[in-house]
Amino acid sequence: MTRTMRLAAVLALMVMVAACGGAAETDDSGDQAAPPTTGVTEQASEVPSTEAASACAPAELPLAEEGTLTVATGEPVFEPWMVDDDPANGEGYESALVYALAEELGFAEDDVAWVRTGFDEAIAPGDKPYDFNIQQYSITPERDEVVDFSDGYYQVEQALVAAADSPVSDATSVAELRSARLGAAIGTTSLDYAEEVIQPEQQVQVFDDNAAAKAAFDAGQVDGLVFDLPTAYYVTAVEIPDAAIVGVLPRAGAAGASEATGSEAAEGAEELGMLFEEGSELVPCVNEALAALTAAGTLAELEEQWLSQAGEIPTLTE
Repeated sequence: MTRTMRLAAVLALMVMVAACGGAAETDDSGDQAAPPTTGVTEQASEVPSTEAASACAPAELPLAEEGTLTVATGEPVFEPWMVDDDPANGEGYESALVYALAEELGFAEDDVAWVRTGFDEAIAPGDKPYDFNIQQYSITPERDEVVDFSDGYYQVEQALVAAADSPVSDATSVAELRSARLGAAIGTTSLDYAEEVIQPEQQVQVFDDNAAAKAAFDAGQVDGLVFDLPTAYYVTAVEIPDAAIVGVLPRAGAAGASEATGSEAAEGAEELGMLFEEGSELVPCVNEALAALTAAGTLAELEEQWLSQAGEIPTLTE
């Protein structure tokens, strides 16, 4: 090939490259259009970020003790929330829930450590030497001012417990309870419900614990006792077997329950939430894990296993 022929070939090749190189297109108006994109940018924007997931990995969580999920509960603890006063055995609704939650967060069973606290002690403002506390804390606006709560993990109903010969044993409405002598445990929303919703004519008797309530019941000092429904099941089965559940009390905005912070609380429903120190950065990750357990049906299964009882109990009207 001569030098002239080689030069002609090179020029021809350059023309072909220019033609295939994607000269800018023009639209119908004659304006120059943007060159076509490869699609990489759009695809990258659709890929879910792993930042949130990595922030909730055990190694990244703001824990009281690195590598350990430290959970507080009461002393003692009772069925059906925990069994045999042993939160670490995974039995009972709250104990089983904690281990399911820990697994969802990426912790092994042995990475969960338990500590004990008083009920009122945990509600007080200030730093907490644990990651969260679980012992049937109702989410209320007053408490939420000094501590933080997770989303609700159980919607609570109150119930009336009485003896067969009690004047309220056949009650069908809250109105019929207003002349009764009622009792409830101190520091509970059952007490709030009795005082603020039932509003009996006589002052509600307040007990330090279920043992004191049983003593008053046995002595005939009360016509009925108000408990949350799971506790009522346990009390009538174990602690006061001579009593029975008269009925489930209608839901109401007792103790600010209608303003509960649980994201999916039904209007007027009281919810239980895990308690954190104010400003805890762990709350979003726990809520994310709790939502995953709810979506998977795990919470419903645990509730059915530990908090539901055979037989239908009537609901009192207002």
